[in-house]
Amino acid sequence: MNNAQGSIAVVLGTRPEIIKLGHVIRLLGPAATVVHTGQHYESNLSASFLETFGIGEPEIHLGVGGRTRGSQIGSAVSALDGYLAETTPRAIVVQGDTNATLAGAIAANAREIPIVHVEAGLRSHDRRMPEEHNRVLTDHLGDLLCAPTTIAEENLVAEGIGSERIRVTGNTVVEAVHQLLPDPEQRAEITSAYEVTPGEFVLSTFHRPENVDDPERFAMVLKHLAAMPHPVLLPLHPRSRERAARFGLDQWFGEVRVIDPIGYRDFLALSAESAFLVSDSGGIQEEASIYKRPVVVVRRSTERPEVLGTFARLVEPDGISDVVESWLADIAAVHAELSEVPSPYGDGTASRRIVDEIGALVGGV
Repeated sequence: MNNAQGSIAVVLGTRPEIIKLGHVIRLLGPAATVVHTGQHYESNLSASFLETFGIGEPEIHLGVGGRTRGSQIGSAVSALDGYLAETTPRAIVVQGDTNATLAGAIAANAREIPIVHVEAGLRSHDRRMPEEHNRVLTDHLGDLLCAPTTIAEENLVAEGIGSERIRVTGNTVVEAVHQLLPDPEQRAEITSAYEVTPGEFVLSTFHRPENVDDPERFAMVLKHLAAMPHPVLLPLHPRSRERAARFGLDQWFGEVRVIDPIGYRDFLALSAESAFLVSDSGGIQEEASIYKRPVVVVRRSTERPEVLGTFARLVEPDGISDVVESWLADIAAVHAELSEVPSPYGDGTASRRIVDEIGALVGGV
């Protein structure tokens, strides 16, 4: 990979972006220049994920992590503009709904560089979510919008975006999970290392501001996790851990096993061997449809309606235990039913399709 003029600049800043763009970067090969904004700058949130996907150290590292949203976006746009003043990529690729996504789109637009948005068209229709604004703005700036599903495509068309800018590609998470999900023997070793019994533990993650920045919601989440009939494994983002301590909620940590964020392979293994998951993650809603486990999604809204009613149940914090109780009445039957439900996110060729579309946009890669 290189940062020479004429490359395809791939802007990312968080571990979900690395997961979703890993195969795209590998297929772009020498044409790709990886630009890391630094939004997730801890090694266990970023560096290990780059290594997992064989990407290596980014060519450009902007170092804008640990700031407020506005400062992060503004600093990233400014730093990207400086980079683009020195080299002119043929296109800029961004993914999803992060601050890095929007910053990359704004910087590219200002320099009249084509914008490719991977995972375009997702909508929660909840304007309280910063991610929703990032998604909408990026889509309306974008030149090539790679929608993962027809529902996402319909969202874009409904907003007046021309169909000539939209391609339904599937979701790159499918190939990421297929590549990195350990086999059953390896999963047994991983669950043993984490001292949990397959099928008899709960895996949970929480990081969204609507939950971890609200003392009452966060307290209710932890209370329900503590009351689970199965052991709960809770890899907790440093920011979420800090919020719990600030609110005096770390008293609940004695009732659940709070650990640092873990590598993607281990996380997939634990997810696939869990009884179910409880989370506010968007990516987990997608991944669950591939390793076939149910997820309690603790959020006011979701931008992934494709999995509701099958792999995911959307609830407020006070509704967690009711869903769990209904599943545990016959969790084996729940698993068996989900094993027959196809993932709505495609056949595992999304990255290839996206790279082909990028080639068509810029005249070859």
